[in-house]
Amino acid sequence: MSADLVIVANRLPVDRVEQPDGTPGWRTSPGGLVTAIEPVMRANDGTWIGWPGGTDAGLEPFEADGMKLVPMSMTQAEIEGHYEGFSNGTLWPLYHDLVAKPEFHREWWDAYVGVNRRFAEKAAELASEGATVWVHDYQMQLVPQMLRELRPDLRIGFYLHIPFPPAELFQQLPWRRQLLEGLLGADMIGFQLPGGAQNFVRLVRQRVGHKTHRDLVYLPDGRTVRAAPFPISIDAAGFESMARSEPVARRAEEIRTALGNPRKVFLGIDRLDYTKGIYARLRAFSELIADGHLDVEDAVFVQVAVPSREQVEQYRILRDEIDRLVGRINGDLGRIGRPAISYLHSSYPREEMAALYRAADVMVVTPYRDGMNLVAKEYVACRFEDTGALVLSEFAGAADELRQAWLVNPYDINGMKSALLEAYRADDKETRRRMKAMRKTVTQHDVAAWADAFMNDLAEVPGSHGKAVRPAKRS
Repeated sequence: MSADLVIVANRLPVDRVEQPDGTPGWRTSPGGLVTAIEPVMRANDGTWIGWPGGTDAGLEPFEADGMKLVPMSMTQAEIEGHYEGFSNGTLWPLYHDLVAKPEFHREWWDAYVGVNRRFAEKAAELASEGATVWVHDYQMQLVPQMLRELRPDLRIGFYLHIPFPPAELFQQLPWRRQLLEGLLGADMIGFQLPGGAQNFVRLVRQRVGHKTHRDLVYLPDGRTVRAAPFPISIDAAGFESMARSEPVARRAEEIRTALGNPRKVFLGIDRLDYTKGIYARLRAFSELIADGHLDVEDAVFVQVAVPSREQVEQYRILRDEIDRLVGRINGDLGRIGRPAISYLHSSYPREEMAALYRAADVMVVTPYRDGMNLVAKEYVACRFEDTGALVLSEFAGAADELRQAWLVNPYDINGMKSALLEAYRADDKETRRRMKAMRKTVTQHDVAAWADAFMNDLAEVPGSHGKAVRPAKRS
């Protein structure tokens, strides 16, 4: 089973579910990565290597929704060291501006190296001669170099879906050089924003000692590596068509009715993660009610918090904090049948999300730091009547493109309250003007355009630069 396109990611694009008849089956995952890559896989008849979750060993390759999938097993020790440990206890907080404190453990690093090696070996085994391998995200940053050593004939791309930090933060990593060299195994490294690409090139120059020019790195073996921004997007037409469908329209009406038909529905949809700023935004909304600017008869905040990394202690603590906050706000400010916050700790299929997007007048996306945030773009894609308002953190990658949103600093509670109130009070003419411009951006720069741009640029990175480059100095 050899493939001309191999996708390598920490997770497979499907989750295990129990079918109505009790047999096990697979359902496409809700994550942004899957939404983005699935169309590329189909167009190129690719194979996806990833972990299906859990500790089952010996799972055979299979097809789901027409995608060829190769499951990689992980032991409990690997899940704790590679996934919960180094990926989400070290890299995730470090790359998200230290919103939480990263931990540095040698055992976690060893597990990370081991898992990356197994994924690289599997990709080397499955890729046909001269194939393209596209490696994804922070859990797999050593794979490009490991794969390069095993299969120098391959064209290798890497894409980082989360922010890449400035040198001041990245330098804290005891294994900073190994990660940089791991990424340099790729021919092209894609980032969400220009700043991430510039941070990477600067670090390579300072820490590894390679010669660089603008977005290019010149390696002593003659290879050229390019580091460039490719802001990720969504299947805008797919979301719009779903939002226009009769069942979704009906469900959106049901949602508003169930909420008591308030004048305005505020909506937040996030993974339950400390980077998403859920606690601060609910506080800001509750203060607007307590101050008398909003009334629970007129406004309700629906917050969907999708369960995430529930084995990690920090995430369990966050869930408890938000549960308590919602209880306190509703106890203090709600009335019978009129809670201030309608809180849902669950994940939903795309159709239900589209119905929520259609039902909401104000979408609130206020992470402390986010690579892109596809929820903001999904909301815009679903607002085909050019209605609705988007309140967006300036620290989400999406803020670079969706300039017509009400942009906020999520650390500034008063500023957030002002933006929420402005969005609430904005007239139809104002919201239409803003939404129309954002819809144009999202429609023109969809996921297909993102993938095409990445793949085309990957194909054009020169194989050899022919420059005299001294070997890198050791640091």
